Amino acid sequence: METGNKAHDAELAPAHTRRQDLIDRLAEPHQYDIAIIGGGATGLGVALDAAARGFSVVLVESHDFAKGTSSRATKLVHGGVRYLAQGNISLVREALHERTTLLANAPHLAQPLPFVMPSYKFWEAPFYGVGLKMYDALAGKAGLGATEFLSRQETLACLPTVQPQHLKGGVKYWDGQFDDARLALALARTAARQGALLVNYCEASGLIHEDGKLVGLHARDQETGRTFEIRAGCVVNAAGVWVDQFRLQDGQATGRNPKPMVAPSQGVHIVVDRSFLPTDHALLVPKTADGRVLFAVPWLGKTILGTTDTPRHDLAREPLPFKDEVDFILRESARYLSRAPGPADIKSIWVGLRPLVKPPDDDAGSTQALSREHTVLVSKSGLVTVTGGKWTTYRAMAEDVLAKCADAALLSSRPSGATTHLKLVGANSSHHKISETPGIHLYGSEAAAVEGLPGAGRELGGGLTEAMVRFAARHEYARTVEDVLARRSRLLFLDAALARTLAPEVAALLQEENGIDPKLEAFVALCAQYLALPV
Repeated sequence: METGNKAHDAELAPAHTRRQDLIDRLAEPHQYDIAIIGGGATGLGVALDAAARGFSVVLVESHDFAKGTSSRATKLVHGGVRYLAQGNISLVREALHERTTLLANAPHLAQPLPFVMPSYKFWEAPFYGVGLKMYDALAGKAGLGATEFLSRQETLACLPTVQPQHLKGGVKYWDGQFDDARLALALARTAARQGALLVNYCEASGLIHEDGKLVGLHARDQETGRTFEIRAGCVVNAAGVWVDQFRLQDGQATGRNPKPMVAPSQGVHIVVDRSFLPTDHALLVPKTADGRVLFAVPWLGKTILGTTDTPRHDLAREPLPFKDEVDFILRESARYLSRAPGPADIKSIWVGLRPLVKPPDDDAGSTQALSREHTVLVSKSGLVTVTGGKWTTYRAMAEDVLAKCADAALLSSRPSGATTHLKLVGANSSHHKISETPGIHLYGSEAAAVEGLPGAGRELGGGLTEAMVRFAARHEYARTVEDVLARRSRLLFLDAALARTLAPEVAALLQEENGIDPKLEAFVALCAQYLALPV
């Protein structure tokens, strides 16, 4: 275990993440203060906060960190303009505060981003401008920049390829953007520096109850099949859209039958070349023809188009887009961009499931009306379940979870705020924008450590070097080709065809580093899915 003065964590040498070391620690008999199921934003946030307060922490994730929802966001660190329109002032205020904290703690991975709402009717700019001025007012000192009214020419200067016909002007405001999967990884690695044990590809296979109380969980190493018994005073269920399966297990063990609390919603994103919107400004249409929101966001050298909000009744790890979702994004993009992308221009399609919280007795018809706020429940046996919320508020969610654990006497009460100013691994002042093409700058203060590894001068493609693959295996928990090309680098999300081309070389490097099958064939099949258009 590598620890250090918290004020200087970002300056420490990168800690190793040798699989055997992690498994050996997991096998040791130990009574943990808190055990966490789920390695997405929420679970990782809880692990970091708990470890920073001095609790002993273990977290298990059945797949890779951020494999699910947490790597498939719209890449925005935002207060939630549309939630303001719904009158949810408290959610917006909290998110705006957390936005600033996140940007300060990981400036190499999260930065301010200007948005422009183009206006095609005379009333649109003043109407939306008033709401955005309220947004500024709620942010207060946490604001990233003042809202501005733009002329027609100023709007075209910000959005060179926006549809010019009938354009009246626009409104410019500020939010943030980030690299979600790499931020999740930074949370995991920072928690490890604080003493937490985190193991990916280790499934929580069952809960342990004694005399009606939850006392731990069973875990299974997905690589070897080896099983473990993990004892903990508090068990947190942070499995995202999959939380209900553990609530059901808990209920069955204690003679209850809890109703499902999650209504999954699906969001589809399409990636196209930056030439379709060659700017560092994002385009936002707050209300399309059918009332949905449309984004065109510059990200890592490409443009993300999205997103949809569709009920989903199954819980596939790799959900497929529906044809009408892709049609909607392309159709609405054509209305607002002078050069419209078509199916042949798509570089990658990805789909994420959102864990929206059902109100009591809800039939989960439409997901647009369901709560975007998080919910924390403590069962009779002591299982603490957290779900809902969004990436921007992961830190506040973690504080809420630990407060609920203390209220239920599952953890001792310790002062909150341990993560408010805790810099994440790699944090440094970046001179590069997240909208730029990927490169060594995404490693922040660890760039020199990456460049000190073999293959630093050998680029495989898409900004990925041999040294970055080795760094992923040695210091970033990477086990498979997908881990590297989907989440340590983001090539699967940016250009699935290029990712497929690079996969064999990445597989060979991982085989050399880890000595196990890096699952090349499975990744090649996944690339085909990210390129396939629904019919």
